[in-house]
Amino acid sequence: MDVDVFVAAHSAEWSRLGELAGRRRLTGQEADELVMLYQRAATHLSMIRSTAPDPALLARLSALVARGRSAVAGSHSPAWREVGLFFTHRFPAAVYLSRRWWIPAALLSVAVMAVLGVWIAGDPQVRASLVSPDEVKAMTAPGGQYETYYSNGPAASFAAKVWTNNAWVAATCLFLGVALGLPVIAALWMNSLNAGVAIGLMSSAGRGDVLLGLLLPHGLLELTAVFIAAGTGLKLGWTVVDPGRRSRSAALAEQGRSVVVMALGLACVLLVSGVIEAFVTPSGWPTWLRIGIGAVVELLFLTYVFTLGRRAALGGETGDVDRRVAGDALPEAG
Repeated sequence: MDVDVFVAAHSAEWSRLGELAGRRRLTGQEADELVMLYQRAATHLSMIRSTAPDPALLARLSALVARGRSAVAGSHSPAWREVGLFFTHRFPAAVYLSRRWWIPAALLSVAVMAVLGVWIAGDPQVRASLVSPDEVKAMTAPGGQYETYYSNGPAASFAAKVWTNNAWVAATCLFLGVALGLPVIAALWMNSLNAGVAIGLMSSAGRGDVLLGLLLPHGLLELTAVFIAAGTGLKLGWTVVDPGRRSRSAALAEQGRSVVVMALGLACVLLVSGVIEAFVTPSGWPTWLRIGIGAVVELLFLTYVFTLGRRAALGGETGDVDRRVAGDALPEAG
């Protein structure tokens, strides 16, 4: 192949391709021309590579074909825009749309905590069956285990430990919900049991207010995140039982992708609660201030869900991942 002759024969086409690829708007005829010129340039690049691999010409054509491909196929949205869409549309919409699952889970769990706490606080025999009197004293006395738990070790490493543990609990609720929701129910029960025992033991020692002053600053947001994860997991488990009008595989695929969205969002929520637990809960600030910080953060999160989430849901957002990465779905009989 005579490279000079080849370049002279196709240089006008390449120039035209570069011109069309650089335009922001094209007419229908120009768009068709762009596709045709891009396909030709790709063929020319293949021919040059196989018969006359001239480095300068290869670099020129490779760059031109890349520009043509971007113009024809369209470029991806910038990463910052995807992050913005995730936090303003997908995640809050997913939380909002699953509210019929996580709100009942939250109410039932809190009720179980309260019942267990009252029962344990008012019945010495129940307390004795759980731990010995010496162990109760060691846990509930001023400076005991319940108080020092939040101040043992550096705050930064404690925050990382708390975040990891809570993220693991949330992930268990989210992804194991597919097993008919049974692991989720077990996780909620253990969470309610541990909190109920702590409340009951501290209340029996007349120090329930101290415990609540330690739990509420971070616990409001933390428990909300766990309840959201549990509700989402239960919804996933119910999808196995009743997929609705869709096939079970299609319903599980859609709900499973929403679970991924929820997991990413809740990891950020739990990071915030972990920071509060490490730096606010054990601080020497007044109890009212620490609880106030937790209450404000909780209120901001719920406002975020029920304003941005509701608006996004009404606009058609389902909490699913972007269609470009969701894959194609086969048509199903109605």
